[in-house]
Amino acid sequence: MGNRWRKAQKRTKIMACVVLGATVAALTGGIYLLSALRDYKNGVAAIQVQNIDLAAIGDGEYFGDCDTGLVGARVRVVVENHRITEIELLEHKNGRGEAAESLPDEIIREQRIDVDAVSGATSSSKVIQEAIIKALN
Repeated sequence: MGNRWRKAQKRTKIMACVVLGATVAALTGGIYLLSALRDYKNGVAAIQVQNIDLAAIGDGEYFGDCDTGLVGARVRVVVENHRITEIELLEHKNGRGEAAESLPDEIIREQRIDVDAVSGATSSSKVIQEAIIKALN
């Protein structure tokens, strides 16, 4: 019985180590996700969408990006005769904010950056707008 008892104790210790390791991993992952979510929310909240004086922007092709961790965008903006003629989303990491991909067309139509955010895609809208602002600054 002594040998079986030692084997049972060994199995119990191994199981305890496995459970403890899984618990630590789960807690660490949860803390990381909460931290990433906080950073994302703070990043989006810090974006202040403002207009750009297009009269001060020369003809050319401009590139910009904005990344808040969970949502990000890289854009190419074309300016001709002090007008935005093209905005291409080179990359859009969007979660559920795919609808914001219509925003560049609205910006081109209105010739201003501070158009209304797309309903249901506010974070993606702000990130795309910030990428455009960075391109033109």
